[in-house]
Amino acid sequence: MESTHRHFLLYKPHGYISQFIYEKKRTKHKLGELYDFPEGTMAIGRLDENSEGLLFLTTDGMTSERVRGAHYEKEYYAQVDGDITEEAVEQMRNGVLIGVKGEKYMTKPCVADKLDQLPDWVGEGRRIRDERHGPTSWVRIVLTEGKFRQVRKMTAHVGYATLRLVRVRIGEVSLEGLKVGEVKEVDTL
Repeated sequence: MESTHRHFLLYKPHGYISQFIYEKKRTKHKLGELYDFPEGTMAIGRLDENSEGLLFLTTDGMTSERVRGAHYEKEYYAQVDGDITEEAVEQMRNGVLIGVKGEKYMTKPCVADKLDQLPDWVGEGRRIRDERHGPTSWVRIVLTEGKFRQVRKMTAHVGYATLRLVRVRIGEVSLEGLKVGEVKEVDTL
């Protein structure tokens, strides 16, 4: 039986919410402004308004449930305020205590490394600030969980505020080859 569902990859730009409808008073940029998605399309997981990077979209609720599961790794590059230390990276690697819905939560052990150089396919992003405001550094974090604002909370816990956050991979699919704001329809997720 042929599936009539459609699946998309999106390089979500900074300043967009991972929704199609937003009914509060303030106007927000929504995903539907980037592409003419078919009716019933939903984002799988979310990236907050200030985050950018890879987002899967689908018309299939079963695919959405499967991809949100823990067996799909999500890889992030976070630009942090200051020159992050190996000790701070090691703390995140081993798990740190963050707040989730008013409760304390210990993050699962994860992959975390300091990045010496950002791959050029990540793109410029919006300008954060210049060197006069002190150094910044990049860290790569690979999670199998996705608590609300988890990467930002993890870097803050170890003393480094996240200035820019880019999700670069979900499972086997990478952002490489997509431009900011670009949508690519795919056969499967």
